[in-house]
Amino acid sequence: MKKSLGFAILFLSLFLVSFTPDFYSIDDVITAMKSGNASQLSKYFDARVDISLPGKNDNYSKSQAEMILKDFFSTNEVKSFQVKHKGEQSGSQFCIGVLLTRNGSYRTKFFMKQKGDTQVVQELVFELVE
Repeated sequence: MKKSLGFAILFLSLFLVSFTPDFYSIDDVITAMKSGNASQLSKYFDARVDISLPGKNDNYSKSQAEMILKDFFSTNEVKSFQVKHKGEQSGSQFCIGVLLTRNGSYRTKFFMKQKGDTQVVQELVFELVE
C-alpha cells in the first residue's frame, strides 16, 4: 500500500512539473548579451520590443527586432558586457551595463516585465559612449 502511494505521488509530481511555465531571468538575457547572439537574445523578447540604437529608435515586432540586432552585432562585434547595476521593482527587472564592441562602447539598458507567467524584454537601449 505504501509503495503504491509512493509511486502515485511520484507520478503526480512529475506530471505537474511538466506543466511549469518557462521563466526567463535577467541573467539569461545578460548571458545572451555577452555572446552578442541576436537569435539567443530574441528568445526573451515580448511580441513587440522598443529598441533604441544610434540612428534608430522604434518599436519592432519580435522578428524585426532580431534582424535589427543581428545587423547591429555583425557591425559591432561584442567583446564583453559588464553589468553596472541590475534590480527589480514590482515584479519588473532592469539592467544597466556597458557593451564593449570592436567599434566602441555602448551604455546598454534593458527592461523586463512580467507577462503572464514569464519575464520578457520590452525595451533595449544602446547609447554610444564617447
